[in-house]
Amino acid sequence: MDHLEHCSALEVEVNRFSTALEDVDFSSTVPSCPEWSVHDLAEHLGDVHRWAEHLVSAVAPQRISWEEMDFERGPIDAPWLRRGGAQLLDTLRRADPDAPMWAWGADQHVRFWSRRQLHETMVHRVDLELARGVAPRVEPGIASDAIDEFLANLRRASNFSPKVLNLRGRGETLRFTSLDAPGTWTIRLDEEGFGPVDGVNDPDVVLAGPAEEVLLVLYRRRPLDETLETSGDLGLLSFWLANSALE
Repeated sequence: MDHLEHCSALEVEVNRFSTALEDVDFSSTVPSCPEWSVHDLAEHLGDVHRWAEHLVSAVAPQRISWEEMDFERGPIDAPWLRRGGAQLLDTLRRADPDAPMWAWGADQHVRFWSRRQLHETMVHRVDLELARGVAPRVEPGIASDAIDEFLANLRRASNFSPKVLNLRGRGETLRFTSLDAPGTWTIRLDEEGFGPVDGVNDPDVVLAGPAEEVLLVLYRRRPLDETLETSGDLGLLSFWLANSALE
């Protein structure tokens, strides 16, 4: 997927999230984010959209804190969420995707933000649907791209997800495989941290299944169950899942 494809998919996710907000109890809890209410979830996503829009519009060479930005502060509802999403999409579509700028992840270009905001919004749309008691669905191609983006950026997430620093080892390898969309990823843990590797014929543990299922397990939005294929050292997989969640 390229920048404009990410923007198009982000537009779909903004609309899905906003529509789901129209008839939900904002005080209800979010099972996948148990410390949050639906109001908290919506406020977080709307703020993230506005923060990312500000960064991209400024082609920011370094991080700008939320405190330095004058966000529109609600009321927190579906129209507020839509306005922030629409402004973000307009800014992203007008921007040069190859322009260098600050990003917290690996790709220090504008295009980082279209991809990141797509998957941020998609995962929180899943959270909202879980709060509504609806079984979430993620298209296989989007889910596979989200797995790839998650693994590409995870090592740089320790500033806000400090457990990532625990992901060290002595050469152990994990393989994640999508069975309904292209995507196989092998990760090696070593003393310095972790990273992708090629040419591993016999990983220590394998997690395979539909891309949606693998994604939701990696994001800890769904527990391991019989819909996924696992083999090898399940203790290693549990260690990975316990320390790799974005917080």
